[in-house]
Amino acid sequence: MEQKDLQRIKQQFNIIGNSTQLNRGIEIAVQVALTDLSVLITGESGVGKEHFPKIIHQHSPRKHGPYFAINCGAIPEGTIDAELFGHTKGAFTDARSERKGYFEIADGGTLFLDEVGELPLTTQTRLLRVLESGEFIRMGDSKVMKTNVRVVAATNLNIPKAIEEGRFREDLYYRLNTIEIKVPALRERKDDIPLLFRKFVVDFADKYRMPAIRLTDEANEMLKSYYWQGNVRQLKNVAQQISLIEERREITPEILSHYLPAHQMNRGLAVVGHHTQQDVPIEKMQMLYNMVGMLKREIDMLKEQVEHLQQPHTAHAKLEDQFVDWENGQVIAPQTINIASEDISEVPVEDTSKDIKLSDMERDTIYRALQKNRGNRKATALELGLSERTLYRKIKEYGL
Repeated sequence: MEQKDLQRIKQQFNIIGNSTQLNRGIEIAVQVALTDLSVLITGESGVGKEHFPKIIHQHSPRKHGPYFAINCGAIPEGTIDAELFGHTKGAFTDARSERKGYFEIADGGTLFLDEVGELPLTTQTRLLRVLESGEFIRMGDSKVMKTNVRVVAATNLNIPKAIEEGRFREDLYYRLNTIEIKVPALRERKDDIPLLFRKFVVDFADKYRMPAIRLTDEANEMLKSYYWQGNVRQLKNVAQQISLIEERREITPEILSHYLPAHQMNRGLAVVGHHTQQDVPIEKMQMLYNMVGMLKREIDMLKEQVEHLQQPHTAHAKLEDQFVDWENGQVIAPQTINIASEDISEVPVEDTSKDIKLSDMERDTIYRALQKNRGNRKATALELGLSERTLYRKIKEYGL
């Protein structure tokens, strides 16, 4: 592909960067667009996988047909089949009328299945059938329907690993993976980082009519050496935060460091003794997190009791609240503490809650759990005892 054609596509789809891997991915997308072959786009979360299905659709004979992007990980397991394949009236409790699914309304167009690795196994079976024969059946119906849809899928999971663990069908993987496009992580295209950052700050400044910030040479180097676990999405968030909050328009490394999570600044930071973050198992991190949480709660409650007991008489302090042993899932019954008033003045009370950075511990725990489960949010939420919605909010909050 000629350079001018490549630049035209980048401008059309708002893609910033000149890395070899990125350019190769765009070239493959344009080449495969002329066929009906299935395409699997792989890469970490936040790298910009969503651009490539649009490139494929716009350069294909289907460009005048419908295009739908579906986030498979955001649709509850109980309704994903109805969303994709449709349902008849009365197919399930809330099915008050007939409804077409995406495979039916996208007939003649392109369907982008993002986070395809999150699909339940039953849905994977249905998807395999429609990919092989173009046939599907609505929920609650027996009539076989036909569709002509180009499927482009994307995932941030290690699919071969998921196949070994029985979470993804091997035959579906090979059916989806006719052509694979690998989107590089931001840390693998370091020279593109200043270009992307500049684009984000200029767009933000134009939108809100303010002067654009400028990085010093040292800050630019700091930006390029950062790990960027959240990739382009995290970089955009940082650019917008600095643009909004900082009054100074020239950003130094000292200022920039306040907006970069420390646990990604150096992947070898010490956590306990001589161990590094990479060496500490997720189980130990969870245990430490639980212990710190219990300690903080007990300190707060003891402080309240001491304040209550600072009276000119002997008092009996009863702990009204129950302690919860988060590690063992047990409730510890309330206890009664007898403390003489003359002894209270000798008990030093120090507010240590400010020294306990629970947010850092929580962020590290979630980060390591995501690594252990290879980005699978459902498995991570189950391991941490969180709902998927809460985990998704925490991931966005910490830029993971």
